[in-house]
Amino acid sequence: MTEREDVQGTVIGIGTVVALACYAYGRFVAGSIFGADPTAVAVAVFGATFAVLAILHGAYGRRDFALAHGVAAVGLFLLAPASSGSRMLVGYLLLLGGGLYVAVVTMRVRREQQRAEQPG
Repeated sequence: MTEREDVQGTVIGIGTVVALACYAYGRFVAGSIFGADPTAVAVAVFGATFAVLAILHGAYGRRDFALAHGVAAVGLFLLAPASSGSRMLVGYLLLLGGGLYVAVVTMRVRREQQRAEQPG
């Protein structure tokens, strides 16, 4: 019996909780996290989440998802410390491109899986 486990949601959930915890601690308790703005730290943690997803997808042979998550991670890493408009624009464009690809392909794959599972 081959069981497949979708860990993408779990990884994103854990990364989101850690990012929110960093933000909340920095904003409401300490004022900063190791001298850095809590928002930048939270965005960087979320970028690390996407980097982990890229590694996981690459390890399981989904090179297209690995690349898309990697592009989104780079976008988030550019956004975290961004102070100029051009750097923010590039970060947002990379995040948008990677995110759109992941969303469209994920919907397509799930639709194909549902069709394959239907008797007929």
